[in-house]
This record gives sequence, structure tokens and C-alpha cells, in this order.
Amino acid sequence: MAETTIQQQPLMGRDKPELDLSNADWHSSSRGLGDVQIAFVEGFIAMRNSGRPESPSLIFTPAEWGAFVSGAREGEFDLT
Repeated sequence: MAETTIQQQPLMGRDKPELDLSNADWHSSSRGLGDVQIAFVEGFIAMRNSGRPESPSLIFTPAEWGAFVSGAREGEFDLT
């Protein structure tokens, strides 16, 4: 019997859950650079601006987060 592969589609806009981030354990960069903080909540990754914690957070699935981190490591977002 042939195996089938199910490709999970990224969750978009309204498909992403409304997470309660009020008790999230936020983490800053180990180097302390920038204003980005992340938290792992209910199987998702939330990202916020630490200078404006009341502003909306970005919510990533683990697959989306992995793609973002890989791109950052490869310099995809560098301004050069």
C-alpha cells in the first residue's frame, strides 16, 4: 500500500486561535538586542514588541516559526 503524505497548510488570519497571553512567560534574545520577545503558548509561538507589550502579538505555528528561524539564520532578512 502506498503511503500518502498530508501537507499541513499554514493557518491564516482568522484560522489562528485567540490565545490568552496574559500569563505568558515572555523571553528576550539571549543577547538582549532589539525589542522582540517570544512566548510558547498552547503549542504556538507568540512574538511581541517588548516596548509595546499591549500591542497585538504575532502568532506562529511551529512550522511557520521553524521557517522564520531558518530564514533568519540564512540571512534572508538582512538589509544588505
